[in-house]
Amino acid sequence: MHSSHPASVVTSGVRAAPAPFLRSDDSLWGTVGHTPLLRLERVGREIGSPVELWGKAEFLNPTGSVKDRAAFGIVRGAISSGELDAGRTLLDASSGNTGISFAMLGARLRFPVEICLPRNASSERVQRLRAYGAEVVFTDPAEGTDGAQREARRRAAAEPARYFYADQYNHPANPEAHFLGTGPEIWEQTAARTTHLFAGVGTGGTISGIGRYLKHVYSAVRVIGVEPDVPLHGIEGLKHLPTALRPGTYDARWVDDTVRVATEDAQAMTRRLAREEGLFVGTSSGAAVAAMLSVAEQMRAPAVMVAILPDGGDRYLSDRYWEEMA
Repeated sequence: MHSSHPASVVTSGVRAAPAPFLRSDDSLWGTVGHTPLLRLERVGREIGSPVELWGKAEFLNPTGSVKDRAAFGIVRGAISSGELDAGRTLLDASSGNTGISFAMLGARLRFPVEICLPRNASSERVQRLRAYGAEVVFTDPAEGTDGAQREARRRAAAEPARYFYADQYNHPANPEAHFLGTGPEIWEQTAARTTHLFAGVGTGGTISGIGRYLKHVYSAVRVIGVEPDVPLHGIEGLKHLPTALRPGTYDARWVDDTVRVATEDAQAMTRRLAREEGLFVGTSSGAAVAAMLSVAEQMRAPAVMVAILPDGGDRYLSDRYWEEMA
């Protein structure tokens, strides 16, 4: 245990001893991104408007989430710059997915990883972090990822020589990964026809990076952020921005509007995506598609809408809402 701080508890996975070198040219880098764009044929069948609905299958990244893109960019840059070497531990706050990406990279490239995580994160996420050998610092669930960020900052400030603080909520490599990768992929996959983008707001890096790229190539595109409708919600990974710490990676210049979705509606759409589209995704994906449908229902002109599907449903199997499928 590294701290007696009353708000946190550390649980350890199996720590791998760091090797004397790290590589920024590992073959793993090439496995990130280039995820397929999937047509949603059934969940929007009741819509009479001439709208195409698509989902960007980010759950097909190496660790199963969109966060691989940002994590890989942060780590690769830190190795190249010397900020992250074999003698330092990567530290960050996460709701789970980015932490899992960092943990996988730590196992692969041989550096220790420590993740500050709200105690109410799904058991599947915690188990995945431990499987990769990361140390987990549990924080107050009532404070969400804001509390996890505060604890990570406290630890980084207390022992700056020990940690490389990745700080995904403020690191420029987060939105840059989506400006250089996800955005161009979507534009190419829709044959330059994208009219609307829907993405959940967590760190804000995904929507800011994609939005910046799409507006660069087509200024009329509508970029719509998806948030929970209340501060206390059950959509893991998303922030209710009016009441949360505003991430430095969120750039409102590239976001035209916000749709707020109730937890129950996100869960219901998540179940529909599994049953009707064969897409086993998480609740943030359900929220993005629910928001997309709410806008599509108002359309009277042709449109090509894309929703980001951030992760897979395997990370939420212990959540009770799946029981309603029986």
